[in-house]
Amino acid sequence: MTSVVSGLTGATAMPAELPTVPAAVSNATASQTATSTPGHVVGAVSPSAVSTAFLPTASVATALGDAPAGSSPAHAPAIAATALGRIAALDSADLRSYVSTHPTDLNRLLADPPAAGDVGRVWSLLGAEKQSVLLREAPHIVGNLEGVPYTVRGAANALDLKQTIAGARTSLRSEHGKAARIALQHQLTTLGNVEKALAKKDGVTRTLVALDTSEDAKASIVVGDLSTAKYVSVLVPGMYMSVGEQIEAWAEVAQDLHDQQTDFLHRFLGPRGKQGGPGVAVVAWIGYQTPVLTNIGGLQLAQEGADSLERTLAGIETLRAADPPYLSVLAHSYGSTAALLALERGTVTVDALALMGSPGSDAQSVAGLSVRDGNVFVGEAPMDPIVDSAFFGSDPGAPSYGAKHMSVDGAVDPITHRTLAGSSGHNEYFTAGTECSRNLALIGIDQGGLVL
Repeated sequence: MTSVVSGLTGATAMPAELPTVPAAVSNATASQTATSTPGHVVGAVSPSAVSTAFLPTASVATALGDAPAGSSPAHAPAIAATALGRIAALDSADLRSYVSTHPTDLNRLLADPPAAGDVGRVWSLLGAEKQSVLLREAPHIVGNLEGVPYTVRGAANALDLKQTIAGARTSLRSEHGKAARIALQHQLTTLGNVEKALAKKDGVTRTLVALDTSEDAKASIVVGDLSTAKYVSVLVPGMYMSVGEQIEAWAEVAQDLHDQQTDFLHRFLGPRGKQGGPGVAVVAWIGYQTPVLTNIGGLQLAQEGADSLERTLAGIETLRAADPPYLSVLAHSYGSTAALLALERGTVTVDALALMGSPGSDAQSVAGLSVRDGNVFVGEAPMDPIVDSAFFGSDPGAPSYGAKHMSVDGAVDPITHRTLAGSSGHNEYFTAGTECSRNLALIGIDQGGLVL
């Protein structure tokens, strides 16, 4: 199988056309990070300090401003020894060699990621030439580091996707072992579905902002422009939501919500809305290994999902520090438990949270969550065996929890006058044309007061 550092060793085929870093975004991170608003943006870095673990060298530290608190000449070798530090200190030619000979060091950047603000600082210091080298030589690393501009990550992940598919096809032609061939065919099916999910619809750009091509594949596709959208919604899935089998459908859910939100904004803004109103972006996020029936009873995968979601949200807050969007998390089933765990930590804050079919978490009430103004909504469909179970803790649907009730039974939309279908059971909350889907669209554009 392709490792999580595919593209670093040169083992896979290189497509003929290689992307370069867009000039418009090469230095965007530094200016965005430096203008963060205290108390609102988590993970932002002040202009005068960067975490000591990721400063490159003494000379680069000088370029950043004051040395970090507690730094000393004796500490400089440890600082320079980090992967980000070495990358920043190398010239373009040496950088190519470093990437090919130190895949393990680079992989640690994903296994134990640095803060998004630190990544953004170092990225901006590299300059356009070294940024392009790193994108071409280590696309998987660039594409999955929070703090790298989303346009760059999209280009890197698209390249990594093409490289990995080309490498798997080459391997399949010469591989004779049955198990290995099955694994390669499975990988090609999974990544082929990612390619299909990236196709544009109705002129709306889709960007692959995260990609893990390993056996337990992960991916995140944004519908809309995550770099500029005024409203950003992150969709968090529950059990049985694998990239190989569901990424296309999950991207379609994101597309439907994007289209509904855009339509509502046009209605609310009138003629102004049709002349380029506020943008929306919806993230079809499969950023963790979702559970199956045999491992649904534990919290390990939920904790892993919380870690990953926390990093995603911190990355958005950091990169959008100069122009924070209205940020919502819309989570289903086991994914709602992961989202609740992430928002119990106090490290990231969102503007709205919607939970559907939730088995609960440790938080005893809305007051224990980092959601502004207690803006938490709960939807519970009839015949859903998970709701009210409080399997992983308290029940978000209980009156004592303090969340706002969101109807999912079906209704006539008082705004569009369309008939909205009801959701039944555990898996119809995101179905297009339902009351639940309509309510989620409104929650994501700060119109919770219009939720039915």
